[in-house]
Amino acid sequence: MVRAQVRLQKLDFWVRYPDYLAYELMMEYEKAPDEPALLDLAEDILSSEEPDLRRFPMLRHRFGAFEELDDALAVLVERGLLKKTQVLRERKVAEHRYYLLQAGRTLAVNIVVEAPALAWYVERTKQVVALVDGLGGSQLKKRQYLLRDYADTPIGSYITPITDQARARLRALRAIAAPPQAITPADGQEAS
Repeated sequence: MVRAQVRLQKLDFWVRYPDYLAYELMMEYEKAPDEPALLDLAEDILSSEEPDLRRFPMLRHRFGAFEELDDALAVLVERGLLKKTQVLRERKVAEHRYYLLQAGRTLAVNIVVEAPALAWYVERTKQVVALVDGLGGSQLKKRQYLLRDYADTPIGSYITPITDQARARLRALRAIAAPPQAITPADGQEAS
């Protein structure tokens, strides 16, 4: 289950913008440098063509990256794969809740077997969820707004990629993480 449409939108953004995800991984690494796997995953993303091949642009609206979910999810709801409910307070929607039903779980497992290329989405989604486990939509929104490129995107425009900026940051973090080694004499040669 995913509570809150804002949370789902923010998770979706990091799956659809691998360069922003890599940047977020680097931010987490800076908080916990004893977790080199965060930096390694960021490097895996940025050293591949993933930021260009997997990017699926989203528009910036008043509250950040946004995609109308009802149309996209209607097919899943109609086929009994997903259920969407709403919590009402004072005659307005206070929270959206999205439930993956058993038929949806079964289909997700089977489709990856039938089309292995889709396994990327499963793995990336798991990584995104693990990265922000326990955080609500508003907290995720604040994190995404920390990047000027994201925050400065005009409302109604597509959010632009930050691949070059993320790669530069990765180089800087790698340089700090592994300072240059002292040159030592090789093959028994004496140092001068």
